[in-house]
Amino acid sequence: MNSREKGKRGELELAEFLRERGIEARRGIQFKGGADSPDVVTDLPGVHFECKRVEQGSLYAWLAQATRDAGDSRIPVVAHRRSRQDWVAILPLDALISLLKDRPNG
Repeated sequence: MNSREKGKRGELELAEFLRERGIEARRGIQFKGGADSPDVVTDLPGVHFECKRVEQGSLYAWLAQATRDAGDSRIPVVAHRRSRQDWVAILPLDALISLLKDRPNG
């Protein structure tokens, strides 16, 4: 399987994972590229998803790509999964702290 097909499979898998958790999600429009086309489009306001479904890679390079594509108004999130492992999210710690502080109490 070539890397493009593997990427497509990962994006579809991530979109399904999010939908199963009540988040509207679909694969982005890949041919456009850039900030208007995250790998997975969701109904979460202000979030830009990049999907990495690989065994090895550079999380800082991934986060730099997501940050560049997200622009100044969206939170860059890299969703990553290795084979036989759970999905994880990589995002700037400042963004995570802001999200956690903004949660309603209760």
